[in-house]
Amino acid sequence: MAEFWHDYIWPTLWIVIKIVAIILPILVAVAYLTFAERKIIGGMHRRKGPNVVGPFGLLQPLADGLKLFLKETVLPTRANPVVFFIAPMLTFSLALVAWAVIPFGDGLVLADINVGVLYLFAISSLGVYGIMMAGWASNSKYAFLGGLRSAAQMVSYEVSMGFIIITVLLCVGSLNLTEIVNAQKTVWFVIPLLPMAVIFFISTVAETNRHPFDLPEAEAELVGGFNVEYSAMPFALFFLGEYANMILMSGMTTVLFLGGWLPPFDIVPFTWIPGPVWFVLKISFLLFVFIWLRAAFPRYRYDQLMRLGWKVFLPISLAAVVIVGGVVVAFDIQSVLGAKG
Repeated sequence: MAEFWHDYIWPTLWIVIKIVAIILPILVAVAYLTFAERKIIGGMHRRKGPNVVGPFGLLQPLADGLKLFLKETVLPTRANPVVFFIAPMLTFSLALVAWAVIPFGDGLVLADINVGVLYLFAISSLGVYGIMMAGWASNSKYAFLGGLRSAAQMVSYEVSMGFIIITVLLCVGSLNLTEIVNAQKTVWFVIPLLPMAVIFFISTVAETNRHPFDLPEAEAELVGGFNVEYSAMPFALFFLGEYANMILMSGMTTVLFLGGWLPPFDIVPFTWIPGPVWFVLKISFLLFVFIWLRAAFPRYRYDQLMRLGWKVFLPISLAAVVIVGGVVVAFDIQSVLGAKG
């Protein structure tokens, strides 16, 4: 019995503990990201934002969650009930399972697999299915149009994101996310690959359907888009999935271009701060930029969105793969990064 506990029960319990230790902070971060967004945008609009529920309005996310939990879930008469309810659960769960391969610090990762980049790209690509299922199962033309828009938008920007990730992989020579971070000990990839980092971040904004690229939810012409027929907890799952995806994409950007948990300078005041704290600070900065974009820019037209993805980002990212590949081969950059990383 002792051997059975040691070989099977305890490893399983340890994995469950690690999963809970990852998911719970993410859920809290998602809840308070909604609060931070309303406060930041309120400040940019010269108003206070949430300030009534709890001290400084800090209990507002809990009040919002309780309200959505207690509301009645309305199922449209001609909707497909199974697909209708699976769609929000799929969208939210995909935003959580992707964190399995994200390294928070040196050795702090649930699954340190050698194909972590492919895993992340596969999970982010599956997100479009939840939105398409929601648009189709609602049996509403507005929801269906929002789902179609989202599919076209996410596919368009995933292409350029894939090529930009290839430029990072060419420099590192590995698909392991921990090795990608360790290769940035000398210099963060945002410096030599600055145009690629900017395009990647803009593509993540489009990938998460965030302003100014929130065309699937365009209220003016689609009355809310793919989630127009949802209410109560299913709507809350879509809402939470969007913010969880924002945190996930910020984490991907941090790992690929901002050195992950590494400090900006290898000197004493910066090295005193633990690696996971640096990781959280970088994600927080990128989330602030997400919110800043929503407050500062008007929504793109759909043809502008498609033109930016196919006629601007795709040619630039393709050229970047060729240029970076040539530079890596000519100067043997992988061996340099391997020696110093």
